[in-house]
Amino acid sequence: MGNKQPDILLPLFVSGITFLTFNEKNIILKNLDNSDALALLSIKDISKIVGRSCRSDSWNGRDNLKRARIAQCVMEAYSILPLFNTDAAYPALLRETVNAPFMLFYRGNGGRLTDHTVSVVGTRRMTPEGKAAAYSFAYDAVMDGVTVVSGLASGIDGASHSGAVEACFDIREAGTCARCGGTVAVLPCGPDTIVPANHKGLAGRILATGGCLVSEYMPGTPVESWRFVHRNRIIAALSPATVVVEAPPGSGALLTAEYAVDYNRDVMFHAAAFTKNAAEVSARVRAKLENDFAAGKAARHKVENTPEKYLSDGAPVIKDYADYCRCLAEIPGMRSTMQKNKDGQLPLFDGDCSKEG
Repeated sequence: MGNKQPDILLPLFVSGITFLTFNEKNIILKNLDNSDALALLSIKDISKIVGRSCRSDSWNGRDNLKRARIAQCVMEAYSILPLFNTDAAYPALLRETVNAPFMLFYRGNGGRLTDHTVSVVGTRRMTPEGKAAAYSFAYDAVMDGVTVVSGLASGIDGASHSGAVEACFDIREAGTCARCGGTVAVLPCGPDTIVPANHKGLAGRILATGGCLVSEYMPGTPVESWRFVHRNRIIAALSPATVVVEAPPGSGALLTAEYAVDYNRDVMFHAAAFTKNAAEVSARVRAKLENDFAAGKAARHKVENTPEKYLSDGAPVIKDYADYCRCLAEIPGMRSTMQKNKDGQLPLFDGDCSKEG
């Protein structure tokens, strides 16, 4: 899948030019046939090729080429493969988004990126109910042949990947020929780095069970806070639906939900997001956000970005994977009119946590 390693240096070089857009990078590739020619270009030369005035202090052709060569060596050492936006294997759901990555870099089974998928996200401040819900949902999804996409973060992401991995192991142990899904972890850095570091073992199990680690950042790219938000759009784009298991106000999982809405994907909330314990976590987070907003340290949007906002816009609440499947088949908007109690509030979730790993 993707191009062979000897062909990658020029597109790898181009992918690292941060001040160029997706289309401009493709224009550079069409106009140049080797990386040395690109390294010799000035910023004015690049501006002329792409048809606009480019201004960047980050452009140093020879230094940028050196970084691309280092990245190529890392790819060979870690068995990292490229996936170009023009490749047939590039995920169609991702390609149709307005800010699709120019390239993807992956380890493991790249075919998982075009599987029947569901994105599962949530907070790092998970409750016991949330942990069990994420694990169980992912386990059942994989057992049904669906691949679970998440971000490998602590909390709900990790529980989701763990449930997916356990399902793969159980299917293998049973020796069945059942249609089995897997799991995809989208990273906020180069694919040669695992974040958080204590999930290296989980990442290894993902690869061992036919899963995939993927990033839009070339090898050697460090973790930075803004990249966590940026990678959330990929998590949302890779699936026709995103399930938010738990998400206090202003959490990154709700930013993923925002991307999913922008991409015309389904967004659902697990009932675990509305347990008593989850409500207590949300109350503490909301109080801190209000204080931060009053001090000028947080935007109003972050304070107001809550699960309840999505529910008021019609997002459905599901209880488990089976309920998720039923919800997909329902008339849009039907569930949102039925999921509240007589007082107009969501009932507290008291779901079964028996599948927690």
